[in-house]
Amino acid sequence: MSGAHTASAREKMVARQLAARGIRDSRVLDAMGKVRRERFVGQGYEGLAYQDTALPIASGQTISQPYIVALMAEAAEIKPTDRVLEVGTGCGYAAAVLGELAEEVFTIERHANLGDEALGRLQREGYHNIHVRVGDGTEGWPDAAPFDAILVAAAAGSPPQTLKDQLAQGGRLIIPVGRNDEQALKKITRLDETTYREEDLGAVRFVPLIGQ
Repeated sequence: MSGAHTASAREKMVARQLAARGIRDSRVLDAMGKVRRERFVGQGYEGLAYQDTALPIASGQTISQPYIVALMAEAAEIKPTDRVLEVGTGCGYAAAVLGELAEEVFTIERHANLGDEALGRLQREGYHNIHVRVGDGTEGWPDAAPFDAILVAAAAGSPPQTLKDQLAQGGRLIIPVGRNDEQALKKITRLDETTYREEDLGAVRFVPLIGQ
C-alpha cells in the first residue's frame, strides 16, 4: 500500500471503527490516526493493518484490534504530562499510541524477541519517549513508579497488587480480568494509599497474563 492509501485507510479506521463505535477522546482519535499500524503488523499482513481485527505476530501473540487499543487508551484518561506503564509490549503498536498521548511510556515484554523487535520499530518510527524492558510484567517497573496510568494487554485472574501499588494517587489501571471466555475489562482508580475504585468496561478477550 502506498503512503496515500495507508493514510486514507487510517482516516477510515478512525471514523468507522473508533468514532462511530463511541470513542470520543479527541487526543486518542488523533493518536490512532497518526500511528502507522502497517509498520507494526507481521510480515504479509500489511494489507490487513486497518481492519478492526487482531492479527498474529511472533511467539504465538497478537496485535490487538484498533478498537480495543483505543478503548483502553481512552479509559486510561492519559494527559500529556503523564507517565504510563504498559504490560505486554507485543509488537509495540499500543506503546506507540501511548507515546503519542503521554510524556513518557515504560513498556514490558516477557518475550525477548518481541521486545527487541518492538524497540527497533519504535525507534525507527521516531518514538524517543518510550522505554522497553524484557521481563515479568506482573512485577511492574518499580524504579520508574509511580505511574499515572497502567495498561495491561493480557488477562489476569485478579489485578496484581504489585501493579496497583505502583499507581500514583488518582492513577488508573486498565486490565482484563477473568479466564478464557469470561473476561471483563476493568478500570481501577487509586483513591488513596489503600483505597481503589473499580469499574467494569465490558467483555473482552485477551491472552493470559503470565508471571512468576
